[in-house]
Amino acid sequence: MSQRRRRGLRVGALTAAAVIGLSLVGAGPAAAGGGHHGGGSSSPIVAAGLNNPRQLSFTRSGELLVAEAGTGGTEKCLPGPEGGEVCFGTTGSVTKIDHRGRQSRIITGLPSLAGEDRGSAIGPSDVYSDGRHVSVLIGLGADPAVRADLPASGQRMGTLIQTTKNYKTFRTIADFAAWEQANNPVNDPDSNPVGMLSDRGNYVVADAGGNTVLKASSRGKIHLLATFADRLVDAPPFLGLPPGTKIPMQAVPTSVATKGHDGAYYVSQLTGFPFPKGAANIYRIDPRKPKAEPTVYASGLTNVTDLAFNGRDLYAVQMFTDGLLSESTGSLVKVQKGVNKPKIVAGDLPAPYGIAIRHNTAYVTTGSVLADKGQVVRIKLR
Repeated sequence: MSQRRRRGLRVGALTAAAVIGLSLVGAGPAAAGGGHHGGGSSSPIVAAGLNNPRQLSFTRSGELLVAEAGTGGTEKCLPGPEGGEVCFGTTGSVTKIDHRGRQSRIITGLPSLAGEDRGSAIGPSDVYSDGRHVSVLIGLGADPAVRADLPASGQRMGTLIQTTKNYKTFRTIADFAAWEQANNPVNDPDSNPVGMLSDRGNYVVADAGGNTVLKASSRGKIHLLATFADRLVDAPPFLGLPPGTKIPMQAVPTSVATKGHDGAYYVSQLTGFPFPKGAANIYRIDPRKPKAEPTVYASGLTNVTDLAFNGRDLYAVQMFTDGLLSESTGSLVKVQKGVNKPKIVAGDLPAPYGIAIRHNTAYVTTGSVLADKGQVVRIKLR
């Protein structure tokens, strides 16, 4: 397998259906009505009909915001990270679910790239509200240089934007793709900001393409918090390499959370090709120690896309419980420090992605690589 193909799979792991041809239609009860708890009861659906839903968060007043990566479009087509073409459109959006369970798209017209089936899109990846404004993180999943070929609205890919007077006008807070193009601390130039944490006026962002965690001030100044180096893992048999051959696996950080009491950042990891089961870690970064290396907080996870604390308990979303190449469903797990076998809280979740926790209840996006069929499901934690 060529380096270009491995690189494409690493980026495309965040749009995994394009990689493995995952079909969620008829994938069991979870496909129709959310996942199953350990006890077997189905998880209530909070929102449906979403377009490639990714991360989500609560507003201060308790409304739920969901970033939808959109469905691409027809304005400009480019080579996709897994081959074929992805086409640009302004179909990305943010959906709000209010206290009565009513859902509406409050922000529309955001940039999006997707293939012909409109699934596995790259676009809005995370969202946060400070009570006055809504901030939206937008992915890219490519060499930042490709933005030169996109329409004007496509220049927002790889950036963090914020609403100004209303939900139709925005300012750019930080351009992570431009930072990657100028600095490129790990591997080839690539930027795909996919998860963020708001921390006292700053934004801590996981760039899955750059294999970095970055911090941006409200004025747009970006500095590097951590890099994640490749690890050597066993080559999968289908590559036809001699037994025992090791190949490099990229890290692919996906989200950032904080415990609150210790001031540290906790970073989830998807891993790149060959996406081995049990190879994903949760890392801890202490921002109070300049140039501190990330340390492994917990190991033994698989394809983690998001994480969140409920008090001091840490929960993580595994997009594919048995590994991306297995075509398995995903799960919500409870993570314990140093333990390399997380406890499954809810399994059989179809391509889950983001998590937000409120009142001992987890809200998880599912169908995250599907147009029109994405959902948010509710899972009681205690």
